[in-house]
Amino acid sequence: MKKFQTWIKKWMVDQMDLPADVVMDLPRLTMVGHLHVYIENHQGVIRFTDKELRLAMTEGQIIIQGEGFIIKSILPEEILLEGIINHIHYSDNLN
Repeated sequence: MKKFQTWIKKWMVDQMDLPADVVMDLPRLTMVGHLHVYIENHQGVIRFTDKELRLAMTEGQIIIQGEGFIIKSILPEEILLEGIINHIHYSDNLN
């Protein structure tokens, strides 16, 4: 059933020219150089240190690693992270 739902959502994105991040509940990351990243459509903070930010997604998590991290802004589904960003990784594993 889940594969069918995903197929329908992809079809809607392709045929109706709808934004994939909204229809498929995907995160949107906007990065400016390696100095800050703005993440929309997250499901909450799992872990935050000055070197790592882990955000829950609908399926999986996003792991951002670097140095000197500061959360400049946080809203229920949006976050602005500043610092030196070295690595961004998506994991479909929730551990």
